[in-house]
Amino acid sequence: MGDIHESGEDYLEAILRIEAEKGRVRSIDVAKKLGVSKPSVSRAMGILVERGYLSIPNSGNLELTERGRETANKIFSRHILLTNFLVKIAGVSVEQAEENACRIEHDIDEDVRDGIRRWMEKNGCAGCEKKCDMESIICTEL
Repeated sequence: MGDIHESGEDYLEAILRIEAEKGRVRSIDVAKKLGVSKPSVSRAMGILVERGYLSIPNSGNLELTERGRETANKIFSRHILLTNFLVKIAGVSVEQAEENACRIEHDIDEDVRDGIRRWMEKNGCAGCEKKCDMESIICTEL
């Protein structure tokens, strides 16, 4: 994603997930979700604002810009796809798959991700009535 590092991606994904859960996002929510200090969040938010991924209006809530939302959605979809793939292939728990997906999602090449997506579309939900979108929901039928 160019000008954003792994930690920045983690912050964007956390903001997206908190927003989906609570509707609004505060710095303290991000600190709790990621297990980091509030000063670390403040520093990261400043960088994300500077690079156009985030805005912080007078309300003090953290709001993803269009660029930030697009980037966060890409990161999150990689996370979900990899989680589903690891559950299916390695037979590990969702929790273990998510932990590993968090580490992998930052370094995977797009062509590898595309190959995993194609494989999961063909094999991931074979016989499953739900026909999950492998990049938007963790499929419990794998």
